[in-house]
This record gives sequence, structure tokens and C-alpha cells, in this order.
Amino acid sequence: MDTVRFHPVAGRQIAYRFRPGSGPALVFLPGYRSDMAGIKAGAFYQWAAEQGRACLLLDYSGCGQSEGDFADGSLSRWRDEVVALIDALVEQPVVLIGSSMGGWLMLLVAEILEDRVQGLMGIAAAPDFTEWGRTDEDKRRLSAGETIYDASPYGPTPFYAGFWADGQDNRRLEGEITLSCPVRLVHGMRDQVVPWDISVRLAQSLRSSEVHLTLVKDGDHNLSREQDIALLLGTLATI
Repeated sequence: MDTVRFHPVAGRQIAYRFRPGSGPALVFLPGYRSDMAGIKAGAFYQWAAEQGRACLLLDYSGCGQSEGDFADGSLSRWRDEVVALIDALVEQPVVLIGSSMGGWLMLLVAEILEDRVQGLMGIAAAPDFTEWGRTDEDKRRLSAGETIYDASPYGPTPFYAGFWADGQDNRRLEGEITLSCPVRLVHGMRDQVVPWDISVRLAQSLRSSEVHLTLVKDGDHNLSREQDIALLLGTLATI
């Protein structure tokens, strides 16, 4: 894989990998506290290389190899970083691929890029998870400025009040999402993190008439098994 490079955005050095190529450029947006070193990101980058397609991977500020403090992260901040990198590096139209939180972020990025977006692909997309993913008690504490620590196999994961407030301001499932490009959504029905009905709600909310939803009955949240990757690549090829 190509060497990691850095691009300044608002004084922060944002890590990325970019390979030029033909066709719409693939742009992979990882999930919450994730980065471009994951299995799916690597698979898309390799597929792009084999197809001669342009591809951009990146780490949001405070994640992976990018500068910044994760506690300062927000959807709006990361959206602006993604747009800045696309504007600086990519000349052609793009296909945005969003995993989990990245599936929310791709909507916000697409709203800015408008006609530059040829298609969207959501993998266990999680728009509005600051709303449906939090209890009333969580919301009370977050609205008071507290940090909540969620249990995970890797230890307590912080969830910050600033991220929550920004997320609430960027909810999209409560009205029409005015994007008309082709959309592909893939979701595992054994996902214990993001309920698969969120992808159903997303499909219903999108203005686009070309929205295809694939449910994987035995698929989990990660969708990183060999057969899952094959499905994702096959689905991407239809955009």
C-alpha cells in the first residue's frame, strides 16, 4: 500500500493514502474511533489498484496517524476534513463509501459536494446514532457536558458531549435526505452495534430512486469476513 502522507486542514496534519487512477475516485470513510488501517479499507484500496481506479483513504483528526485530540472530534469537523482532502487531491467525481459512523458522514459530505458525488455505499450505516443509540439518561448527562464511557472489548470507550451535541445538530433521518445519486446499503442482521432497521430507515429517507439494500442474515457489524468483503466489492462494482 502507498506511503502515508499528510495534508494540513485548519492547522491539523491529516494522514491519508491516495492512488491516482481512472473513473470516479473511491473515498472510504471509517467508523467511530476507527482509521484507514482496517480490513475493509485495505480491501477497497487493493480492489481500486486492480481496477486502475483512484482511491483515497484517510484518518480523521484525533484518529490513526492524524494530528489532533479525539476529544475535539465531531461530525462537522471530520466532514470538513474529508471535503478538504477531496478538493485538494481528487480531480474526478467520487463514490463515497461509509462504514458505520462513516455512513452518516458520507451523507454530510455528499450534501456539500453535490454533483461531484456519483454514488454512495453505506456499510452498517449509522446516521443519527447520537439519537437512537443513547438512552434518555445518557442524553441528560451529555447535555450537561459529561463524558460517558462505554464498555468495549478494548476497554472503556469515551463518548464526548461535544460530539453528541454536534451529532444532534446533524441528524438526517427525521426528514427527506435530498440526495439523488445511486446508493447501495449493506447491513448484517446480526449487527449488535447498529440495528439493521437503521439502513431501512435510511433507504426510505433518501430522495434517490436508485437505492438498493442488501441484508446479510448471518452478518455482524464488521462485515469483514472473506464472503462479506466479496459481497461489498461486488456491490461497489454496481455503482
